[in-house]
Amino acid sequence: MYPSQGGYPTDMQQHEIAAAVAATAGIADHQDAERAVRSTVQVLGARLAGGQTRNLAAQLPTELASALPSEGPGERFGVEEFYRRVAEVEGGSCTEQQARQHARATFAAFKAGLTGHEFDNLAAQLPADYADLLGTESVQHH
Repeated sequence: MYPSQGGYPTDMQQHEIAAAVAATAGIADHQDAERAVRSTVQVLGARLAGGQTRNLAAQLPTELASALPSEGPGERFGVEEFYRRVAEVEGGSCTEQQARQHARATFAAFKAGLTGHEFDNLAAQLPADYADLLGTESVQHH
């Protein structure tokens, strides 16, 4: 564990997560990739319920963990609304299709990096229509 980085277990730090997301989603600018990751985490924090946000935050770099509420409100919205919200939070000219790519790439990075059953626990909190988000392609590391 690396407490100074929020305990991310695979030694990945925020810039490494962003680099993996950039490569997977085809995002050219590193700052745009970081914004994509942070936006996905922020929207996910609204969707998760209870202490699941704390469990996830414990495994993320501090900069990303800070985007999560300490107690998830468990808002109920479908995957299409998830993508719409990610696009809205990302801002700029991000479309819902781009937000889908960014969110899926972020989840691919999480799937590769979270320890134990944390990704499975995260996936179990999401309804069946989130299969599109969870059916992530392999994360690209460069």
